[in-house]
Amino acid sequence: MQNIVIDKPYKFVPPDYGTFWPRLLGRFVLPPFLRSSHGIESYELLGVDRLKASVKARHGILLTPNHCRPCDPMVLAHLGFAIGAPIHIMASWHLFMQSRLQRWLLQHVGVFSVYREGMDREALKCAIGILVKAKRPLVLFPEGVISRSNDHLNHLMDGTTFIARNAAKQRAEQSLGKVVLHPVAIRYFFLGSLEPTIDPVLEDIERRLSWRPQSGKPMEDRIIKVGEALLTLKELEYHVKPQEGDIPARVARLIDHLLVPLEQKWLKGKRNADILERVKALRGAILPDMVAERIDEAERRRRWQELADIYLAQQLSNYPPDYFKPELTPEKLLETVERFEEDLTDEARVHRPIHAVIEVGEAIDIPPGRDRGTESDSIMAAVRRQLETMLEALRARRPQERAT
Repeated sequence: MQNIVIDKPYKFVPPDYGTFWPRLLGRFVLPPFLRSSHGIESYELLGVDRLKASVKARHGILLTPNHCRPCDPMVLAHLGFAIGAPIHIMASWHLFMQSRLQRWLLQHVGVFSVYREGMDREALKCAIGILVKAKRPLVLFPEGVISRSNDHLNHLMDGTTFIARNAAKQRAEQSLGKVVLHPVAIRYFFLGSLEPTIDPVLEDIERRLSWRPQSGKPMEDRIIKVGEALLTLKELEYHVKPQEGDIPARVARLIDHLLVPLEQKWLKGKRNADILERVKALRGAILPDMVAERIDEAERRRRWQELADIYLAQQLSNYPPDYFKPELTPEKLLETVERFEEDLTDEARVHRPIHAVIEVGEAIDIPPGRDRGTESDSIMAAVRRQLETMLEALRARRPQERAT
């Protein structure tokens, strides 16, 4: 399990509001870091004029990108350079707890923390304040977690519009103008030779399964076979025997097998339709006594095991049903193998070259106050439509050669 849950008292980490460090680090440190640590060797920006128009109008600007890779926040820094203003980003608190250096870097490029396992009023206040002041755009990732699925959107969380509407209300009361939201589509293209890139990873996984390497067989068949084997091993661990049915049904059944007993224990059986919301609710119930050190060591170990089961359910949810259909792209194959390796080892090796495309969508005006009288959030529905449309169009325009 990756170190994404921290059993320590939370303390809000505010952003630095200066522009010196974002410009310096972004100009000289970011490009080589993206190449060496994430394989991003080229990029292009689309729709930047839409964002520039919002900046010129002095709107409070909220950017809502899809979140498919760990490097997404760093890639988005290129938008800041294009409009001449760094961006602020809300990020999970665990990222600030990895090291003092990382904490310093995140703060000084304008990132601030949010506690995902509970209500973080300081983070909400900070985000709303950034939009009200309108000096720099604010980035919120409405999917909430990294999906590693570039062509699939997870559920978009409604907290995004809570922040946007409250900021719009404050700006309206102070006669400061509008708050607008720009969906941002991030699409990555792998421009290298796929089989020599994926084959060593698959061979390592196959050896872990005590198989002879399956080199020579079709890549898609190997990936599906490995995925089914890894799922079967988890079913044996939790179910005693492998389950029947197709892979999506088996994954859904295993997720419920992991979460439903915990929801009965911690939430009196209450459950959300979205898996990530279910994960958040369970963590919010399990962690407080751990953080406050009100339990003995044996109970702490039991709760860490429950958190590990919850993490497994979250990771299983990141394998979209029928992701290889209707169109099988090199990125879908690469992403799936990366997820296999990350789930087995907590780390995925770097593959290159990758070309990033960042497209800014049309501005959506944010009305002040709450969206009354509707069951679904109309703003997030509009965000989803734009993101899905842009991602589909970007997938169809694969670059033939690297951009600069």
